[in-house]
Amino acid sequence: MPLRLAFMGTPDFSVSILDALVAAGHEVVCVYSQPPRPAGRGQQLQASPVHRRADALNIPVRTPKSLRKAEEQAEFAALNLDCAIVAAYGLILPQAILDAPRLGCVNVHASLLPRWRGAAPIQRSILAGDADTGVTIMQMDAGLDTGAMLLKEALPITPRMNAADLHDALAAMGARLMVQALPGIADGSLLPMPQPDEGVTYAAKLSKEEGRLDLTRPAVDLDRQVRGLYPWPGTWVDLADGEKLKVLEVQPVDGAGAPGTLLDAGPTLACGEGALRLVRVQRPGKGPVDGASFLRGYPHRIGGKLTA
Repeated sequence: MPLRLAFMGTPDFSVSILDALVAAGHEVVCVYSQPPRPAGRGQQLQASPVHRRADALNIPVRTPKSLRKAEEQAEFAALNLDCAIVAAYGLILPQAILDAPRLGCVNVHASLLPRWRGAAPIQRSILAGDADTGVTIMQMDAGLDTGAMLLKEALPITPRMNAADLHDALAAMGARLMVQALPGIADGSLLPMPQPDEGVTYAAKLSKEEGRLDLTRPAVDLDRQVRGLYPWPGTWVDLADGEKLKVLEVQPVDGAGAPGTLLDAGPTLACGEGALRLVRVQRPGKGPVDGASFLRGYPHRIGGKLTA
């Protein structure tokens, strides 16, 4: 039976979930998303991906900066919702919002809770070297991703998967699981299961400073860093001449030498343990190229230090 829903989401991850709810025949009466933000060189205000998709679907959009005001809470309650579906919205939901829909608020979270509660579960799972991750459909409460679990499914993290690949796979999985879960939520057959106390980790928000590659670390760790932080905030090395080289893709390989030493024209750089082949890189003001092409246009000496 179609449900009367609000959808609350902001980034690309959430768009496929909104589409799936509409395609399944549910009545999405309103979309909530983060307010438009300055973007691009001109810093013009730009609506979020979910906002733009809702406009295309002719669904009304609300973009409050906070849901703590009584007026906002009254407007939300007046929607007379069966349920609110939340996916990477970015605002804290006060108790009055959580309690307003008949079936409460249900979250699509991109991890196997209780592992990786918080802002950046996709990236943190790769950075930590997890063998798998997944999606949890969760009944929301006032805590940070602490609500009871309704449905979850695992997804292996393959050795060359980056955060962009994992993002797309989990978004598709989240859309499918959310549509799958709603009938059981509506008729009470899908029973909430409290999260275990053991195994809780927190996925802290990403920062640009995390993108610098320290070649004194093991190559396997740096590989995870490159994959986990692609495409944002991205990773880089400081070259010996002071230039900052964006590192878009690498491959851990055998090799030894002082960290930052150029071992071959691959190009391969020695790390604290093992070595990294630079598969795809980007110099300032230029487009991405394969590592060998970069090296042909850059002064270098095999056996010398390429990085600072």
